Amino acid sequence: MSLDGQYDEQNIFAKILRGEMPCAKVYEDGGTLAFMDAFPQSRGHVLVIPRNPSRNLLEVAPKDIGRLFGTVQRVATAVRSALKPDGIVVTQFNGAPAGQTVFHSHVHIIPRYDGEALAGHAAGEMADTDELKTLAEQIRNALEA
Repeated sequence: MSLDGQYDEQNIFAKILRGEMPCAKVYEDGGTLAFMDAFPQSRGHVLVIPRNPSRNLLEVAPKDIGRLFGTVQRVATAVRSALKPDGIVVTQFNGAPAGQTVFHSHVHIIPRYDGEALAGHAAGEMADTDELKTLAEQIRNALEA
């Protein structure tokens, strides 16, 4: 998929937003949703998506950009507090050639731990659902603190 095209209402993130697919929810507000990546690159990998449909960052409405990145910062701060990583990668892909695999705009918050390699983007194993829920709860608790 290139940078241009039609938004697919059947993509996995659209289904999550409609409640048709489960997720380990970390945070939500009127404009964004943050949830655990089911195929994490490291322990505590969170995705943040805008609620309004857009295929990539270039299509996110200007009014939604601030909300999206405000949520990214808030959740990344909670990840730091809850999981105590040694570093945090914040990344975002636009178009298949850039590594995007789900064509709904999203931002990755990936905790980094010294001495631990990252799993490949979209190439790792699906995480244990109970572990994702536990991590989501730890991060939510840090958001509320």
